[in-house]
Amino acid sequence: MKKASVKNGLVLFFGILVVSLNLISCKKTENPIKYPEGTFPDSTISLTDINSIYDDINADLYQLHDYVILVFSSNRISTGGQFDLVQGMITYVFDQTTGDFGLGCDLTQNAFLTKLINTAVTTGDDLGPYTLFSTVDGYEYTLISSENPAGNLDLYYLKNHPASGGSLPDITGPLPVTLLNTVANDVYISFDTNQDSAYFSSDNEGNFEIYLKNRPAETTLSTWFDGDYAAPVKVDSLASAGDDKCPFVFRKMMVFASNRTGGMGGFDIYYSVFKKGKWSSPVNLGPGINTSADEYRPVIGVHGDFTNSFMIFSSNRTGGTGGYDLYFRGVTFP
Repeated sequence: MKKASVKNGLVLFFGILVVSLNLISCKKTENPIKYPEGTFPDSTISLTDINSIYDDINADLYQLHDYVILVFSSNRISTGGQFDLVQGMITYVFDQTTGDFGLGCDLTQNAFLTKLINTAVTTGDDLGPYTLFSTVDGYEYTLISSENPAGNLDLYYLKNHPASGGSLPDITGPLPVTLLNTVANDVYISFDTNQDSAYFSSDNEGNFEIYLKNRPAETTLSTWFDGDYAAPVKVDSLASAGDDKCPFVFRKMMVFASNRTGGMGGFDIYYSVFKKGKWSSPVNLGPGINTSADEYRPVIGVHGDFTNSFMIFSSNRTGGTGGYDLYFRGVTFP
């Protein structure tokens, strides 16, 4: 009886041991991902490896992934003279285990963008690049603000089929946007999501104001751009006694630069929300972005795996590389 009891006890022990081992082996490994979605930092980052001792302004986001290709204006090539187009790239990474965000940047020599920039270059200033793809005709469009023979800034466009593989498409332009250009300065165009509303700045009435021009949905962009001049509509809800410039539309939001009274000094960046058929009264983005210096030409970018958006803008604030520099910052809008 004693031997049987010992034997039964050993069976029970090994049975408990096997069950315990099975429970241990079935236990789930702790998920290392603490942050399922990334967040762009709410601190302003200077794009040091892109910036120069000259003025670097007017960035356009050409492509968005885990990197951003930029085309921007700089007077570095002329050592402080005229503004030309330059290309660069921002790379970023978000660590889902620690929540750390890292950003790097550098100048690039993408073959297609090199061809585009060489085609777009003029003997005067080339400012405010803006790109979009049109589903109406299948062309990519690049719009810039360049000096005309009279010395004022006009809107010009270039168009090309999207680059694919190793082939470089033909590029048409730059051609004047006769529909919108006046004898004054007409600059910084941006379209809404549907591409049926174009917003731009002009000082045709004195100071710079933001204007709207609607495009018929069936009309190709090039046909529309080539039309006879037709007066646009001033966006009264955004107007001020100062200069209101550089509108950039992002979904239901618009960001722009203004030196209106009540700001933090010089040009500040403001935002407005489109609701009930009109743009709301502008709101200053505050001291996290604006300073007593000038903040200029904001553009907004997104990434589907991030909880917020990011903004790239220019500023001549102290502590930069020199003149106007490009800056990066995460932003959250209402």
